[in-house]
Amino acid sequence: MNTEELQKYTENETISINQAMQKIDANAHGILFLLNDNGSLSACITDGDIRRWLLAGGKLEDDADKAANHSPKHASNLTEAKKLYHKRNWIAIPIIDTKGILKDIYTGDGEGDKKQRERLNVPVVINAGGRGTRLDPFTKVLPKPLIPVGELPIIELIMQEYQSYSCNAFHIIVNYKKELIKTYFAENERKYDITWHDEEEPLGTGGGLSLLKGKLDSTFFFANCDALLTANYKPMLEFHKKGNNAITMICVYKNISIPYGVVEMGEGGVYESMKEKPLMSFLTNTGIYIVEPIVLEDMKEGEAIGFPEVIERQRQKGRKVAVYPVSENNWMDMGQFDELEKMRKKLYGE
Repeated sequence: MNTEELQKYTENETISINQAMQKIDANAHGILFLLNDNGSLSACITDGDIRRWLLAGGKLEDDADKAANHSPKHASNLTEAKKLYHKRNWIAIPIIDTKGILKDIYTGDGEGDKKQRERLNVPVVINAGGRGTRLDPFTKVLPKPLIPVGELPIIELIMQEYQSYSCNAFHIIVNYKKELIKTYFAENERKYDITWHDEEEPLGTGGGLSLLKGKLDSTFFFANCDALLTANYKPMLEFHKKGNNAITMICVYKNISIPYGVVEMGEGGVYESMKEKPLMSFLTNTGIYIVEPIVLEDMKEGEAIGFPEVIERQRQKGRKVAVYPVSENNWMDMGQFDELEKMRKKLYGE
């Protein structure tokens, strides 16, 4: 790597969790190496380290050093780095000299280094019944699931991501322009295992699940038809099962920079402080969930209800609902035009 490339994967050890998370998102490799002031390798931090820290009650403002691994695997030359990398499928191997100074980072040689995904064999329920009003006027002609993103429609991109984990059994809830959706898959040369569930009336983001009562008896993924998630699905599923959750919400940390000075005012209009262009961070729902079949049994036939209300009912019953945070870089929302274009560029380039 040249100096410019190295800077994408390195940062000073004094940065915060939030800053580390942004740098990790930018390099898209899921890892950052922390250096001390003289350029020596101090630690490494991954998106998994950050997630564990936050789930344990840590804060985004905490020092990244607290969540980092202070004994990262490293090599003294490229040959050694390649052996380490392929031996255990590491994300990246730093190359350091005898004084511990970082000289290079090995991240693999290309397509042949892609990691094999786990076979999860979990059924997938996709809510494809909405009108997609955020994508008007396109959705006056095509239903949202068939809006193309590059070479494929939205729904097929979502399905292929699940298929990469051997999640091949799809249950698709349809309503608006449903015959167009069914015709597309009937004539598709790529054959999918699809069970269709027809809404007679719009049932919201959660109500369509009532159509699956008695038809699923195992844990399943539930997704709205406008979100593509490229994070690793296996640890999500492990987290869900280990926690005995009824529902696990997949959420991302969004960072928004306020382009103004934000003033804090006290009683009587007294000026207290001002933060210049602060960065605000918050968790946002991706519309992707891991759900237990017991949730289906609580659904009321024909009831129009949003899935957030379904979640609240489960909580009121004393069942556990948990949040699994993933990197913002792993989530693409296809429900708006600007996001649709971002997704196309991310998947297919300029």
